[in-house]
Order: sequence, then structure tokens, then C-alpha cells
Amino acid sequence: MNIIAWLVLGLIAGALAKLIYPGHQGGGIFATIGLGILGALVGGYLGEILLGSSGAAAAASGVISIPSIIFAVLGAMLLIFLWGLFTRQTA
Repeated sequence: MNIIAWLVLGLIAGALAKLIYPGHQGGGIFATIGLGILGALVGGYLGEILLGSSGAAAAASGVISIPSIIFAVLGAMLLIFLWGLFTRQTA
């Protein structure tokens, strides 16, 4: 059951992050789910360290709730930003 929760949280968080973040982010459904799962881990970890939030801990453990989705989306948006920095081409 935990794997299904991670997949659902990843899909929701990845899709929302791509929707909110400006610009075009490529990738299909698997990239979106992966982005959301990694975002949940990053957002949950940082939120738990910096804020001590139980919602952040829920995101890091794959629990689906409003606070965990918020932290997962924020983490996914941070990953999109960092990916853009590392893959930026200079002309």
C-alpha cells in the first residue's frame, strides 16, 4: 500500500509543481511521478529540518495529506529550479 501512496503523492505533487512553475518542463507521466516523489523527499526533509513540521515529515514518509502535498510540491519546484540551473546552456 505504501508504494501506491508514493505513486499517487508523486503524481499529484509533480503535476502541481509543473503547473505552477513557469516555463516548459518536459517529460511524461513517469518523469512527473519521479519528480513528485523526489520533491516529497526533498521538501519533507528540508521542512522537517528547518521548520520541524509534522506535514513535512508526512511528505518525507509518503503520507497523502494537504500539508504533505504542499511540502512535496515545494520540493519538486526546488528540484525543477535546480535542474534548470545545472542544465542551462551558455551560448
